[in-house]
Amino acid sequence: MKLRVLAAICAAALAAQFNFVPHAFAADTADAPANEHWVSAWGTALQSIPQLANLPPLYRAPDVAGRTVRQLIYPQLDGKRMRLRISNLYGTEPLVVESMTVARAAAGNSAAIRAGSARPVLFGGHKSVTVAPGAQVTSDTINFDVDAFQPVAVSMFMGKDQKLVAWHRVASQVNYISTPGDRTEDASAGAFRTRFTQFAWLTNVAVESPSAQAIVAIGDSITDGMRSSVNANRRWPDALAKQAAREGGGRTVVMNAGISGNRLLSNSPCYGEAVVSRFERDALRQPGVRAVIVLIGINDINFMAMPAHAGLDCDAPHTEVNADALVRGYQRLIAQAHQRGIKIYGATLTPASLPPEREAIRTAVNESIRSSRAFDGVIDFDQALRDPARPSVLQRRYDSGDHIHPSDAGYAAMAAAVPMEFLTGAAKAMH
Repeated sequence: MKLRVLAAICAAALAAQFNFVPHAFAADTADAPANEHWVSAWGTALQSIPQLANLPPLYRAPDVAGRTVRQLIYPQLDGKRMRLRISNLYGTEPLVVESMTVARAAAGNSAAIRAGSARPVLFGGHKSVTVAPGAQVTSDTINFDVDAFQPVAVSMFMGKDQKLVAWHRVASQVNYISTPGDRTEDASAGAFRTRFTQFAWLTNVAVESPSAQAIVAIGDSITDGMRSSVNANRRWPDALAKQAAREGGGRTVVMNAGISGNRLLSNSPCYGEAVVSRFERDALRQPGVRAVIVLIGINDINFMAMPAHAGLDCDAPHTEVNADALVRGYQRLIAQAHQRGIKIYGATLTPASLPPEREAIRTAVNESIRSSRAFDGVIDFDQALRDPARPSVLQRRYDSGDHIHPSDAGYAAMAAAVPMEFLTGAAKAMH
């Protein structure tokens, strides 16, 4: 309770500093009463957008001021009550949401919603909310029938001066921005004329579920699902979640906290905070988390060899790493997870057609993951995807074409390589 009071005081101080009056409580209110059990049914990790002049088109944020942003998400749990978390983690100005709804998405991956299905999302009983820079806020409980793996549309009418300064860049999902105005209850897709393939502000959807649990998959573009089919939920955590639903009774969610380009040890101006920096926030503090799967390190190995260049250098800093440095990074994650009583599974680094000196580091890291017994279990993605005749490359049927990222079939093979006891065993440990 003292921590929550302190959070409220800090939020109020920030509000005074930026000369605005919050529409609702602007610190995180995610702590649940003892008789409630909330579980992450969907989530994503944010990264800051580079703030430089003349950015490449890939990093130019769309105009959201005074418009409605509609995002499609796929919760993995059935339930009757849900809560949404929005974040201003990398903001330097207040995040202003004038109104917000959840609704059943219409079929066909469009911006349309089912008529009459929209429900208001309130914060402290208020329709609007202002979130201080660096803060996040969890909504009031919403009575809403959630069906596992069925799309939900989250619509946010943004303040008249709002800018997008952080996102999850590779969503593999088309989302929508309207013409100016509050379109949060519009059933038609007509006003939603701008498409974008990022997630914005929304970082977690929790569903009340007494017997469920969450496993968080954290890592880089391979966990993020880079080059998987858009609007199809073919990332390996998606495939694993569906596998768990079939074989584990629908009690285990696999939340995706991957960020494309992410590294274990170094931050990036484009690819987010290092996993060692964001692990607590993006993995260990998710509602209902009981285990984490870690697949990270290939970009640490690769980016040190990339040439530096002027302007936006997404690969900076070009930090020199070796296998020992990466193993020490894993040890930090293991200690953090175990301190919270959370299991942590280590995944081997997948083939990436690396030159010999970098391949030697990857091989050494994988041997350490397999043999050290430091993790609570090992998932051998390397063995699942590699060409038996040439272990440094992906099997052709699992290669999306760039020799680094798996195809949809490769992502499915990764999910199949996860021992089911890692999912069901964690679930049993709850009871």
